[in-house]
Amino acid sequence: MTGDTYDPRRGGSSALGVGAPVVLLGGAMARVDLAWRHKGACNGLDPSVFFPDTEDGGDEAKAICAECPVRVTCLEHALMSRERDGIWGGTTEKERRRILRHRGKSA
Repeated sequence: MTGDTYDPRRGGSSALGVGAPVVLLGGAMARVDLAWRHKGACNGLDPSVFFPDTEDGGDEAKAICAECPVRVTCLEHALMSRERDGIWGGTTEKERRRILRHRGKSA
């Protein structure tokens, strides 16, 4: 499953085991250091805040992310793993797609 990741904010298990720090990218497994997630401002908060029903419903999550010490790392993780749902690093899926398009043009 391309793009499947373990989401520390939702709990549960990844495709490879409970809490496994592994990301599947393009069908290949890559070990990823997710220790930063414990330092996130979102740690321990209700995950539904970061997974709003609409793209416009992320203002509360974005405000939390704005003060987060690992916001940039979280955003890079979301970009690398192509996270499709939720607010990551203070960005929505649409904003992350825009960042990736911009990076692609700059490369």
